[in-house]
Amino acid sequence: MLETRLDTARIRAARRVIDPVFLDTPLYRCEALEPGLGCALSIKLETANPVRSFKARGTELVASLLADSGSRDVVCASAGNLGQALAWSGRGRGLEVTVVASRSAPAVKLDRIRALGARLELVDGDHEMARERAAAIARYDRVRLLEDSLDIETCEGAATIGLELVGTVPSFDTVLIALGGGALATGVGHVLKTLAPDVEVICVQPLGAPAMTHSWRGRRVVTTDSTDTIADGVAGRCPIPAVLDDLLLVADDAVLVQEASIIAGMRMLLDHAGLVVEPSAALGIAAILEDRDRFAGRHVVTIVCGSNVDVDAYHRWLGAAPSHKS
Repeated sequence: MLETRLDTARIRAARRVIDPVFLDTPLYRCEALEPGLGCALSIKLETANPVRSFKARGTELVASLLADSGSRDVVCASAGNLGQALAWSGRGRGLEVTVVASRSAPAVKLDRIRALGARLELVDGDHEMARERAAAIARYDRVRLLEDSLDIETCEGAATIGLELVGTVPSFDTVLIALGGGALATGVGHVLKTLAPDVEVICVQPLGAPAMTHSWRGRRVVTTDSTDTIADGVAGRCPIPAVLDDLLLVADDAVLVQEASIIAGMRMLLDHAGLVVEPSAALGIAAILEDRDRFAGRHVVTIVCGSNVDVDAYHRWLGAAPSHKS
């Protein structure tokens, strides 16, 4: 058994706590994409839920524990998707949710956080600045701080995706997972390495936000001074040591992809799968586009992890992208 912070029995139990609306998301072979990619491809669609991302699998666990303990206040930093998910989960359980986000976060994500009833505080700077402010609020107000990827519930909630992948027919060879803070990668990776160890777990990050990938490759925390990517959901600069330790045990590889490949992946998902996705959700497709030979002949699963995208930015990015007709 893998000696990560995650526990397979707890992950199985998590399915009983998470609202079924977030569970058993569609998993299907997407043959229309395959001629352009050169491999068999299945999509795990984590956008078909009320918050349009996988994050609520983790926030459901956190909110349930808080409600059971009688705690009513919780704060988190978010690039947008975690904040929406926590607001949704907290609203249903009578929690007071505060979300700290960068002013530069996509407006569509910020608007949804407000609409779901959370208090939203905006900060100048990037996501790391939001993390610092959320921690300060938690200390000053003595409320629960939810830290994505560090708090095990966020990882084990995401890990329930892995349970849904294991044992599927036909089986697959490789899973491509967007890598940001690490909750999704460590969660799904833990389950696969425990229950389906022959599946290759490959994490994908933008070249413009490479901190966790550099950390994985160097087997030590590597931070960066800035990020430069349209994939705001994975644009961290300061990996969490405990999360890196888990990632080192479950990831077989971590790769970096170019912005043009991310946009091309988004365009392919629109043209051939009818899916409007945010940049982070196209990282798996981008990885295949950049290294078709590596994936040729394989059956690959990619987790489409979010679809909260600014419509104007989306049209701007895709307007400049060539259409991949197959």
